[in-house]
Amino acid sequence: MDLWQLRVFVNVVEQQSFSKAGEVIHLSQPTVSSHIKELEEYFECRLMDRMGRNTVPTKAGELLFSYAKRLLRLRDETESAISDFLGKRKGHLVIGGSTIPSGYILPAMIAPIAQAFPEVSLSFVAGDTAEIINQITKGDIEVGIVGARVKSPLVAQEKLVDDEMKLIVASSHKWSDRSSVTPDMLLTEPFLAREEGSGTWRSITRNMEEAGLNTKALRIIATMGNTASMIQAILGNAGISILSTIAVADLLASGRLKALTVEGLDLKRSFYITTHGKRTLSPLSKTFIKFLKERFPEL
Repeated sequence: MDLWQLRVFVNVVEQQSFSKAGEVIHLSQPTVSSHIKELEEYFECRLMDRMGRNTVPTKAGELLFSYAKRLLRLRDETESAISDFLGKRKGHLVIGGSTIPSGYILPAMIAPIAQAFPEVSLSFVAGDTAEIINQITKGDIEVGIVGARVKSPLVAQEKLVDDEMKLIVASSHKWSDRSSVTPDMLLTEPFLAREEGSGTWRSITRNMEEAGLNTKALRIIATMGNTASMIQAILGNAGISILSTIAVADLLASGRLKALTVEGLDLKRSFYITTHGKRTLSPLSKTFIKFLKERFPEL
């Protein structure tokens, strides 16, 4: 058994497929299968089962997956610690981001980080706030950026930037020539909502309730999993929604979408650098956070 075989195994479990895992780590499917077979021979048990189109771990495979993730994290931390001791910045960093951070904030960091730390490679994990927090508390990722405060001793957060959300409508919508609407007007139009785990949606509904608006009375015609889908639905005149102006900046500038203020509704929120509250960060993660806070204003 070696760490490379464990990396192959972890990718097969995560991708639920030998071929997809091979694409991720740039190996042929027969080579991936060979590595898994060698692991099974080493442990003298079956590690993977084929269930229809998916490949899933056996009970032994689930146990190995847990330890393999820990070993691979320890490898990354070891490389990072030695590089830090030698005055270098080298290694691989996995960063999580909820919808807006993963789509609009983190991508802007790739070029500056690559220029400042050419021997550091990055992987971005996208998900809603609940998913990113879960991966942080499990130890799958060290650093995330999410759009909601989380009250848990296992989670540490620091504000990175403020964001402003507004009611977004298509340029052809009957409200497109307005600058604002009242909260009650939101109940009269088809509304597009985000999924339950979304930090954005939690922030929106909390602010609506604080303003005295019954969110259950909204005419929600669809619940959508990401901001990009909501933007396309609004452009198609399916409904209206409240979105981050960061996400629609280009479309606002081109005039295809319009942003309206909702009177009496505080739609400002923040994005937070999020880490595990009980675990010591690796030197590479500390470097990333420091770099992010120093460079973010100019980005």
